[in-house]
Amino acid sequence: MSTELLRLYEAERARMLSLDGEGDYQNPVFGEGPLGARLMLVGEAPGAEEAKRSRAFVGKAGETLSRLLDSVQLSRDEVFITNAVKFRPVTRKIKTVSNRTPKPDELLLSLPLLKQELLIVRPRVVATLGNTPLKALLRIAGQKSAVIGDVHGKSIETEAESFSFVLFPLYHPASVIYNRALTQTLAEDFMKLNVLIKER
Repeated sequence: MSTELLRLYEAERARMLSLDGEGDYQNPVFGEGPLGARLMLVGEAPGAEEAKRSRAFVGKAGETLSRLLDSVQLSRDEVFITNAVKFRPVTRKIKTVSNRTPKPDELLLSLPLLKQELLIVRPRVVATLGNTPLKALLRIAGQKSAVIGDVHGKSIETEAESFSFVLFPLYHPASVIYNRALTQTLAEDFMKLNVLIKER
């Protein structure tokens, strides 16, 4: 982990501790992986298991992601994995706590750190996992918003502060847990992603 990233993560940890909304601000989950990785994977936000273990994609969605990476001969050690929002967004009800999608203002306030991760890691390809990180990366790149159903599996040439990269939207691995019909789609999109990485 670079000193620059560690410094950014500590600043974000301090920012979170000043928040008073609905989120698990005590247990942030930051990015991990090598600088200069060809591929950066960007998820939405940590879930319960991720917050508990301080590591992205270690729950059920993480198991699906690992299988998809294995299917194209990629390992977690080769890629940089992070989330658009670094804390677990939750809805608190009587005796229950459940995950929720980050609110627009939460995502907006998280963009500067995500942009810095991008500029420090400098991946050739950034694969977004779901709608939230897709919105985040398109906003960072100053491009028009899109929805995953329209652009999944398609390469989008883009840049941030003169750093050029390919944005490659994917469905979130958790989507196949709730919609089995997407299993084949996600597998095919990962095959396309593998070809793209080799070309870059």
